Amino acid sequence: MKRKTGIFLILLVVLVFSVACSNGSKSEQTTESSYAQGMRKEPYMQEEFLLGTYIRIRVFDEDKEDVLQPAFDRIKELGDKITINQSGSEIDKINENAGKKPVKVSKDIYDLLKQAQDYSKESDGGFNLTIGAITQLWRIGFDDARKPSQDEIDEALKHIDYNKVKFNDDKQTVYLEDEDMIIDLGAIAKGYIADEAVKVLEDNGVKSAIVDLGGNIYVVGHSNRGENEDWNVGIQDPNDDRGSVLGTIKESDKTIVTSGIYERYLEEDGKTYHHIFDSKTGYPYDNDIASATAITDKSIDGDGLTTVIFDKGVKKGLEYIENHTPKGTSAIFVTKDDKVYMTDDIKDSFQLDEDSGYTLGDRSKL
Repeated sequence: MKRKTGIFLILLVVLVFSVACSNGSKSEQTTESSYAQGMRKEPYMQEEFLLGTYIRIRVFDEDKEDVLQPAFDRIKELGDKITINQSGSEIDKINENAGKKPVKVSKDIYDLLKQAQDYSKESDGGFNLTIGAITQLWRIGFDDARKPSQDEIDEALKHIDYNKVKFNDDKQTVYLEDEDMIIDLGAIAKGYIADEAVKVLEDNGVKSAIVDLGGNIYVVGHSNRGENEDWNVGIQDPNDDRGSVLGTIKESDKTIVTSGIYERYLEEDGKTYHHIFDSKTGYPYDNDIASATAITDKSIDGDGLTTVIFDKGVKKGLEYIENHTPKGTSAIFVTKDDKVYMTDDIKDSFQLDEDSGYTLGDRSKL
């Protein structure tokens, strides 16, 4: 395994993009399309610390600077509703009333929870919206993180069951049948929020932008270099410092979501426990994956899928993406033995950095 040099608290996907500089060659300047001429060479940009990470939005359309704040307002609004253990959170209110009574929630939260339950059912618990009894036990990523006893884990597993989340469409209420159940949407929330931020931009006429929610990247439209110029997206090396990429892929109007075992973790008794949990065992997944990247049309799908394919491992994860997801969904896996695998549809468009220290894996040998 390559040397691990840091904790990834912020990004597992890095966007590497090129913009035309002011002293570019004459040929560059004359071949830019009218679309590119309507774009800024230096974007309007805003960055804030929200959702436990640094969020950055860059807009390349001229005269669209005023769109940034509404997008951040939407991100904050949704974060306040979704984040658990936060005053005023609608998810907290549902959890606090588990086994007691249904809770009426906003349309945002109702729709998100319905989607989360669908993912839970479709993946047979590979993604599980009721994983909270486990995540709140381990607390990985927080100062009080610890390895629970086996008795504690066994007890928490009794309270994980997505079928016990009941919805009333007429009243827009959510009810947890088990009083010790805890909803935790940490594995899907940023994807939903990224999609909503992009909606704000597009509703306000933005055609070229980058939305970065720390591990969830959304590239809107094409690059400011030209009408048909895709963004060049770098895939983070999960074993190196932030900003170090192992390869690149060109995309437009896509979201790229990466989850990795070195993003947040706990070290205890000589063993490392990462933050991506198996709802069947109550422990972090222990397989061949170091990081998984999903490339999709919607960031919520990418979020859900990275957890699902972690559950399946590399071979079955690749098969799942290719056979059970909408056309245009792709995936890249990095294994603990420094090999890179990807779905067949991007094998010609993904470029592995020759100096990365990684090699392309042979799927036939999985």
